[in-house]
Amino acid sequence: IQAAVKVGGAEAATNPRLQRDIVAARAENMPKENIQRAMDKGAGSGADQLEEVRYEGFGPGGVGVIVECLTDNRNRSYNEVRTAFGKNGGNLGESNSVAFMWDRVGEIRYPLAKADEDTILEAAIEAGADDCMTEDESHVILCRMDSLSGVANALHGKFGEAVSAKFVWRPRTTVPVTGDGAQALLKLLQALDDADDVQTVFSNEELSEADLAALAE
Repeated sequence: IQAAVKVGGAEAATNPRLQRDIVAARAENMPKENIQRAMDKGAGSGADQLEEVRYEGFGPGGVGVIVECLTDNRNRSYNEVRTAFGKNGGNLGESNSVAFMWDRVGEIRYPLAKADEDTILEAAIEAGADDCMTEDESHVILCRMDSLSGVANALHGKFGEAVSAKFVWRPRTTVPVTGDGAQALLKLLQALDDADDVQTVFSNEELSEADLAALAE
């Protein structure tokens, strides 16, 4: 929210990025006063150093990894991410070395108990979404990035607060990883997630049921 205000101003009606971030914050049950505080901070003089940075690389087994950071120090963020890759069997790549194989889309999630698949699908299409599917314990609605705010608001009117509403990277293909490679990949993803400036981490691994069970132990 701070970064969105810095780039496009504090008026949500004229700042689509801010609209999206507010929708995402509400989906995470962020209190209104916290949202306003973030907007105020973004509009203040202390926010002019914040910027979003994306890093891309490959983990064990050739798994693609996209790392999104929000930082006031690019060098610090780069060193954190590079160290995590280097210490955990990965390789930090160049810009777009991974992202060209992925799609950047809006994603909205509702719990399966909220409605049946047909009801969610019909409402999603009517709201302007591009796709709707079931993953894990959620209905997953996908839409264009510039449609996220409108689709999320329309669905909110029918089903209430979503579990999440945000921009995501979705891979067009997945990479099978098993055994020791799966364990090494998990360590890399955890190391990236623990880095202070890292906001989100996306990866395109495909794990077997056996490996998923082993990793959960």
